[in-house]
Amino acid sequence: MPLSGVIALHAVERPHAPAFRMEGRVFCFEELAADAGRLQYAIERSAAQASQRSVLSGRTRLIALEIGNHPLFAAAFLAATAGGNCAALIDPHLPEATRRRMKAQLRPEIVILLDGDLLRLEVPSAGQSHALGTFAGSSPLQIGDGAEPFLVVFTSGTTGQPKAIVRDRRSWRISLEAGQSFFGIGPETTTYAPGPLAHGLTLYALAECLWAGAEFIGARHFEPHRALSEIAERNVRRLVLVPTMLRRLCAEARGLAWNSVETIAGAGAKLTPADRQAANRTFPSAAVTEYYGASELGFITVSGAADRHGLTAVGRAFPGVRLAILDDHGKALPQGETGTIFVESELISDGYIGDGDGFRRQGALATVGDLGFLDADDTLHLIGRAGGMVLSGGNNIYPSEVETAIMTVAGIEAVHVFGLDHPDLGSELAAIIQPNGTFDPATFARHLADALPRYKHPRKIWLCPQMPMTVSGKIAVKELRRWIAEENPALERLV
Repeated sequence: MPLSGVIALHAVERPHAPAFRMEGRVFCFEELAADAGRLQYAIERSAAQASQRSVLSGRTRLIALEIGNHPLFAAAFLAATAGGNCAALIDPHLPEATRRRMKAQLRPEIVILLDGDLLRLEVPSAGQSHALGTFAGSSPLQIGDGAEPFLVVFTSGTTGQPKAIVRDRRSWRISLEAGQSFFGIGPETTTYAPGPLAHGLTLYALAECLWAGAEFIGARHFEPHRALSEIAERNVRRLVLVPTMLRRLCAEARGLAWNSVETIAGAGAKLTPADRQAANRTFPSAAVTEYYGASELGFITVSGAADRHGLTAVGRAFPGVRLAILDDHGKALPQGETGTIFVESELISDGYIGDGDGFRRQGALATVGDLGFLDADDTLHLIGRAGGMVLSGGNNIYPSEVETAIMTVAGIEAVHVFGLDHPDLGSELAAIIQPNGTFDPATFARHLADALPRYKHPRKIWLCPQMPMTVSGKIAVKELRRWIAEENPALERLV
């Protein structure tokens, strides 16, 4: 059933059950459906003024949501993805110039923006702007065709410039149905997901909850102390977050345990053994599940407590997904041999709007260029992310492999490994490490010697007491590189 249809059903069968909670505001399913209907009415009236079609060329109306983690996000998302509409998610924390370029590329009929505690609708082609409160009517949420564009999300990939990815309705319906069955998400599965709703992990967690009739709890900004209070007060059973957020929750807990949490779902980077130990202490009743995927491909693999958690292992194929490892000529490679990871599934996107590198198809298979291999029990091992290879002295080095090895050292909270230009080697490997109080340089050096060949050791290493982070909980790579260029005192040279 389409998401809009599911919400309408919940609004009738469970009208007063909590659906979406943020910053002290809670919306039950009846209220959520009503607010979405009012927003749908406002969208229809505003769109009548538009004098220019979006990049989707009239296949459906494109609505840009530029509101971030706002209490009205869920209602706006439902209205912007109802039949006849396609939502484009633009993170308001991005630089203004970047957001302008994104909107210039998409040419949305309507942009929904923050207006204090409320929202306003802009019609760029008509130069019009309307406060949401000026619209008094309501429209029923329409059910769209499975093949029509439903969602545009952005990924920076390897270039740092946002690339627009289009998804149709059918791929999301299949994914939600598979996930609900596989993970057993039901109306009682209260979920806390504090990441940005403009990004895939948190957005999908919201969709899972709405689909299942469960309560979703978000946050305007992630604050570990406040998050732990929310988890305890709301008897949260499921957490969805990136590893950096999990580490900060566990550090903030200071040895205390939160027993209501039954599941922790993470993605974006691998959890280290230390992460798993900390999670077990802080959330002793929780089973930890990790995803490997891509915005372009959807879920690829999943791993649970019983799966292999080696340095490069990222789990086995997600239900309904087939994995293939191909060489440069498109020939299938045997188990244990490294090649390009290809995926066949019904979760694959329609590709990029405009130019974009990385994503490509080969028949029913698709890839973003990541490298890896399958072992004897069909566990996928990720060796290098697309476009991330560093060529140093004639050696191919994948920073993700080095990062994984470094993160197994005690006393390290986060690490970023990358290449710097070198007049003789072409590139030299460098690393920035965020240590904690137990970090010991001698132990670290011994570990590197045991874990990696010499040519994979970073030639330059800096210590950073507090890594700069993006709103999605990932390391702010551009800012780190600027700190190096500026010789910022936030970085202390170790090697």
